[in-house]
Amino acid sequence: MDRSTLILSLLLTASTTTFFFSPVYAGTFDREFDITWGGGRGKVLNNGELLILSLDRASGSGFQSKKEYLFGKIDMQIKLVPGNSAGTVTTYYLKSKGDRWDEIDIEFLGNLTGEPYVMHTNVYTQGKGDREQQFNLWFDPTAAFHTYSVLWNHHHIVFLVDGIPIRQFKNLEHRRIPYPKMQPMRLYSSLWNADQWATRGGLVKTDWSKAPFTASYRNFRADACVSYAGKSSCPAGSPRWLSHRFGLTAEYKMRVVQRKFMVYNYCMDSKRFPHGFPKECGIHQRRRLV
Repeated sequence: MDRSTLILSLLLTASTTTFFFSPVYAGTFDREFDITWGGGRGKVLNNGELLILSLDRASGSGFQSKKEYLFGKIDMQIKLVPGNSAGTVTTYYLKSKGDRWDEIDIEFLGNLTGEPYVMHTNVYTQGKGDREQQFNLWFDPTAAFHTYSVLWNHHHIVFLVDGIPIRQFKNLEHRRIPYPKMQPMRLYSSLWNADQWATRGGLVKTDWSKAPFTASYRNFRADACVSYAGKSSCPAGSPRWLSHRFGLTAEYKMRVVQRKFMVYNYCMDSKRFPHGFPKECGIHQRRRLV
């Protein structure tokens, strides 16, 4: 076992004890979601336990949650497009309505067979994003289902893969940095063709001879506050995600993953921000040096 595999193995083992996250329990897709586009390319199967999205040359497909959420922990098990998935994008994100929307965004960028999938993340506040971080997944996300999660509370947003935190976006409103906390969001997912940019900046195009492309979903869980008609109803008791913050140990483990698997960080892209990085970048960088 090489050092890289050993470190990741330790992280995987630690994640079951360091993080409080409860097991993923399935919510049936026929009750929790609407397939909103695709002309029959999205299907709910196995008595609502499985959802399949497909993409061909004519169209992709997508679905959205029936409910809106305002804070919570969202889990979904996904098996991504297998084989040559170059040019395809599988999205999984929370988004509010309107022109000044908030969004917690995950996109899986397909690749040539044998090349790693890229997990693209972004956070939008009041319609403004430009906070991209990207990671090579350290496993084959097409061979089995893996759990992709978002934890969102008043303190921070955390992106997780199989219970391992890979990114944190902190609430820094005291530094006049907007944070999504007022607008309820629905959960969306889609599979579509983006070969103009998705793989190697658009150099690798979708191979339509491999169509239809399919992504599979199961074991949805939303331990979250549900918003309806301007009011939010939260789970009984005091959910542990509601007050969750990172300790130093958890943050260190996230940084280990970022050092090994992050392939793009907007806070390091000086060409993109020649007149200075976004304000939160400086705060996060200083914290890392302490």
